[in-house]
Amino acid sequence: MRMTAFEDVSLRALMLLCANDTGFPLATRTIADGIGTPYNHVSKAVLKLRELGFVEATRGRAGGVQVSEAGRRASVGDVLRALDTREDLADCETPNGDCPLRHQCTLRGALRRAREAFYQALDSVTVSSLPHEGQMGPVLVQIGVRPPA
Repeated sequence: MRMTAFEDVSLRALMLLCANDTGFPLATRTIADGIGTPYNHVSKAVLKLRELGFVEATRGRAGGVQVSEAGRRASVGDVLRALDTREDLADCETPNGDCPLRHQCTLRGALRRAREAFYQALDSVTVSSLPHEGQMGPVLVQIGVRPPA
């Protein structure tokens, strides 16, 4: 099972927001700098995470993005399930139309169960448990959220 680039960016943004212990929201550009991802990708991820209730975002000079309480409690499996827009893992179409084996196909069901097993394996890991000081401390200093030690 592979995560999409969008899912990866979204999880990294959530991790950074969980590590932000200042109590102040972060600008989307600051998040982009912190996770090393283009601003437009992070902006789209933040919009989706806000729509799903994992982050809170405020516009304006004093605005920014903060992880919500639901985002702190969310498991990695919860987040990935919410972000996954793929209907099926198998592409049941060929250049000539539908796959001739599509009717009563058991592969699609097996792949759906495998995807759910992947998510279930990540249900015991909360997003807020992922970032640690050794990983995030230097990033928070680099983006100006914390002063150098």
